[in-house]
Amino acid sequence: MAKIKRALISVSDKTGIVDFALELNKLAVEILSTGGTAKLLRENNIPVKEVSEYTGFPEMLDGRVKSLHPKIHAGLLALRDKPEHLKQLKEHNIGLIDMVVVNLYPFEKTIQQPDVSIEEAIENIDIGGPSMLRSAAKNAQSVAVVSNPSRYSEILEELKNNQGSLSKELLRELGTEVFKVTSHYDSMIYNYLKNYFSGKKTTSGEGLALNFVKIQDLRYGENPHQRASFYQEKGKNKGLVNLKQLQGKELSFNNILDLNSAFELVKEFVQPAAVVVKHNNPCGVAEDNALDKAYLAAWKADSLSAFGGIVALNREMDLKTAKVVAKSGFLECIIAPGFRPEALELFKDKKNLRLIELKDLEPIDEPEFKRISGGLLLQDKDLKTLEMANLKVVTKKQPTPKEMQSLVFGWKVAKHVKSNAIVLTKGTKTVGIGAGQMSRVDSVYIATKKAGKQALGSVLASDAFFPKDDAIKLAAKFKIKAIIQPGGSISDGEIIKACDKYKIAMVTTGIRHFRH
Repeated sequence: MAKIKRALISVSDKTGIVDFALELNKLAVEILSTGGTAKLLRENNIPVKEVSEYTGFPEMLDGRVKSLHPKIHAGLLALRDKPEHLKQLKEHNIGLIDMVVVNLYPFEKTIQQPDVSIEEAIENIDIGGPSMLRSAAKNAQSVAVVSNPSRYSEILEELKNNQGSLSKELLRELGTEVFKVTSHYDSMIYNYLKNYFSGKKTTSGEGLALNFVKIQDLRYGENPHQRASFYQEKGKNKGLVNLKQLQGKELSFNNILDLNSAFELVKEFVQPAAVVVKHNNPCGVAEDNALDKAYLAAWKADSLSAFGGIVALNREMDLKTAKVVAKSGFLECIIAPGFRPEALELFKDKKNLRLIELKDLEPIDEPEFKRISGGLLLQDKDLKTLEMANLKVVTKKQPTPKEMQSLVFGWKVAKHVKSNAIVLTKGTKTVGIGAGQMSRVDSVYIATKKAGKQALGSVLASDAFFPKDDAIKLAAKFKIKAIIQPGGSISDGEIIKACDKYKIAMVTTGIRHFRH
């Protein structure tokens, strides 16, 4: 057990600190403190000695230097069972410090401010705090180091139960926790400065530090035998982590994946739009001047696959749309920027239907990670959009304005379909989607099969170039009017020749949208 006689308290987050210090005082613990923390404790009639008074050296450089002193760090680092250390402390009139209560300058909150300057960010890099935490943590067998306000009640309970002492087990646990705190803090600073001075928005550099906090445990992962949890990236407050569940069963691992895919796709559209996703692929997408019409078109595109699917809307769900949805069969989840009260009332008896509110429809520029065995892949998010001026008609036949509108719509959808991706559209609705096949011609075959008679006279979007003309020949059998694809194949000449033969207009984008 370690007896706590003297504590140094210096916190940015002052949550619970007054009550904690008050109880320490009742246990006859001498309290040292700095600046704003000392002022707050005095205002609450808690006896406190300023660190500057204790060290005999004033704070200086606008508070940049206050706790960086041998009387502080020697008092923390001295080994209590080593006579030579204790002798040196006595020679220099240095007392032991048995507890450090420190949390760090709010660098994380500071850099989240939209107009923060580099000077302000740098001023919020804590120096003395991490130094004290590390000194105390290195000597955790004798010093209690408290870096997390949620620990206060647990520590007080043990102090009271043990006449002002703490167990070795708790000391080791607190000391270990410090290095998690300081490593996260340093990685945030590194990533921010690296990105700022390099002008890059994505994480880069020799190393990569990831910091996530658990939101909740999930029932299981993709399958019942897999454990799973839902995490939020620390310091980030955008995206699906902000979802608000209004009703329905607990979300599953697969629900969250599908919700993310559906909502990312529906963000692509300006007019009222609806997306139906199944197993992380869209099975129906439509854009219209009315939300209920968009939903009905998306659902009808593949009503068989839509059963048990996830629906995403880019407008608040109104009663008219809710009535159409209610008639269309079983769904797992609906995600939208909002729900009218009358729409919520309509769904209240569907206890298992999950209604999810997420207001943020802005694209989020953030790196994407994919775990591989023994490592991790990192890439920029695919936020590339079409520039109409860069589209190139490569065939003799020109697409009509309506066909071009439909091609661009299909191209937006293809970006969110697993490769190889083929999307058939009429107007601004999908009629058939072929996803995740090993050959592109197979994806064309599946898309036409899904579309049935609707394939006739549709237009086709492909996420990547055509390696052979077999897909073009198959498209011609269904009288496909126009095709949009990246181009860039060594077979482009053959592909264009086939399109000219079958009188199919072809547009190239110069952009590939693989999605593995």
